[in-house]
Amino acid sequence: QVQLVESGGGSVQAGGSLRLSCTASKLTAASASSDCLGWFRQTAEKERAGVALLSTGTQSQYYSESVKGRFTISLDSAKRTLYLQMNTLNPEDTAMYYCAHIAGYCSRAWLDVPGVFRSWGQGTQVTVSS
Repeated sequence: QVQLVESGGGSVQAGGSLRLSCTASKLTAASASSDCLGWFRQTAEKERAGVALLSTGTQSQYYSESVKGRFTISLDSAKRTLYLQMNTLNPEDTAMYYCAHIAGYCSRAWLDVPGVFRSWGQGTQVTVSS
């Protein structure tokens, strides 16, 4: 099973930027070209929700409407590291951010179905102050 470790969270003022990283150990070369990796976020008030997904095979990217145009998901296959570049942050982006992995097909619909994913990191906290 792929093991995921997030880093890069922190506190930032509104309008600022952060880049989250997720190192995926045990991600094979075959998996790195055929799987679905994503970022989700959760607060005490809201359920876990998808932020961005990346198909490692097609390089297709899917974003939630709330982050489209501000966040960018990317993968460094050689480093087996998934990134989430977050720009123009606002207080509504404050949450615990998790990366996730599932082998095989990647669908935009899975932004709303976190239960599809089989591997999860421990999370990294992002706090945006106004």
